Amino acid sequence: MTRTTKFDEQTSPGITRRALLARTGMGFGMLGLAGLLDGEDLLASVPSGPQRPHFSPRAKTVIHIFLNGGLSQVDSFDPKPMLTRYDGKQLPYRNPLTPFMTGHAFASPFKFPRCGECGTEISELFPFIGSVADDICVVRSMTTSSPIHEAALMLINCGSFSQLTPSMGSWLSYGLGSENENLPNFIVLCPGKGRVPVKGSDNWRSAFLPSVHQGMLLDTAYKRVDQLVENVRSSLAGPRQQRRQVDLLQQLNRRHADQRGGDDALESRIASYELAYRMQTAAVDAFDVDREPEYIHKMYGNSDQANQLLVARRLAERGVRFVQVWHGPSQPWDNHSNIFPQLRRLALDCDRPIAALILDLKQRGLLEETLVIVSGEFGRTPTMQMNDDGTSGKGRDHNSYGFSLLLAGGGIKAGQVYGATDDFGYKAIEKPMDIPDLHATVLHQLGIDHKKLIYRHAGRDFRLTDLAGRVVHDLFA
Repeated sequence: MTRTTKFDEQTSPGITRRALLARTGMGFGMLGLAGLLDGEDLLASVPSGPQRPHFSPRAKTVIHIFLNGGLSQVDSFDPKPMLTRYDGKQLPYRNPLTPFMTGHAFASPFKFPRCGECGTEISELFPFIGSVADDICVVRSMTTSSPIHEAALMLINCGSFSQLTPSMGSWLSYGLGSENENLPNFIVLCPGKGRVPVKGSDNWRSAFLPSVHQGMLLDTAYKRVDQLVENVRSSLAGPRQQRRQVDLLQQLNRRHADQRGGDDALESRIASYELAYRMQTAAVDAFDVDREPEYIHKMYGNSDQANQLLVARRLAERGVRFVQVWHGPSQPWDNHSNIFPQLRRLALDCDRPIAALILDLKQRGLLEETLVIVSGEFGRTPTMQMNDDGTSGKGRDHNSYGFSLLLAGGGIKAGQVYGATDDFGYKAIEKPMDIPDLHATVLHQLGIDHKKLIYRHAGRDFRLTDLAGRVVHDLFA
């Protein structure tokens, strides 16, 4: 899975060995070479089937449900009785530095019943998630390096806020290859009606990896397949004529690529045309949720979140490697003021569909091979955010020092709570886990050693976890 250049020695003046193989059999020589290489030397610039992992994986697919904007951990999955005791008072220590001024302790008005046989305390905001408490792991000790949306988004999605690096979905696509040649390997779902989350496509970029590994964004606010996947069908030509058109286009593209000695961008463009053609049939099958029985629709509910999480399940069972599901455009969970009515509405949107996804995967025997992650980019303060004039805004500021996320399936030990924040929910103090740790752990469950998934670019070796990251084995079943 490590990209190398050792097969680029000159075979004759003016032509490299790779270029020669690329010109042999319209590129099939490259595929043959990839099959002969060790698992750490795969030429992933050429799209191919599943690659050999470093070790036996527990999961094949990741579904990342992204609550963009930052879910408040003290109102959701991290109850703090001491916060109630100090409500309206100053904390017994100095408030950590956050982007805006914060004041006194701000207790959660929500109850935290014990859920399932495991007894995990989960906010009454999420009764359906509470009903599947025995199937999930609550991590209460997440940390990140930045309390700013843009930087925190780049950290959790791409592993760096200072360098143009690929997203986690792109790394997985590059490292493991595809199990379905008729669908993209990395798909992003967001009900935006033309609007996107903060940082837009940077969140699912392939950066210096071949562009075939870039995430494909679908606007799930639209329900019809021809709206969801724009131009998926041709209104001017039938299948046979389209096949002839694509074949001609590919011949011209291949001739152009051959004259340039093998170029990743051109190879990815050629692959994208072929994929687009094959998607005409596969997309109708994968994205048409009307094919689901009525009891499945009742289980998920009737909302944008229900629709896109049902699509996510259909993609996972069809072998799409990484599906990222955003709650909505911009940053809907960014609750700086009047937080509690907003939390009720947002939780109502996603609580039932998230629980339904976990149950649905479980009943189909897919949960063990599908790793589900529910998170934002950071958490929120247990103190009240102050307005510029010094008055209380009844909201919470960004908190990078401690927040919660959920894990389910993919070999994760269910029914457990991992780590803890302090008595007020501000800082992770027990088993802290940062973003590189999360990435290393996710890669491990898919059979990848994060230290060996490397791509050489601009004279240095890059990896998703850079120089950090540890696999958190305590999370595993």
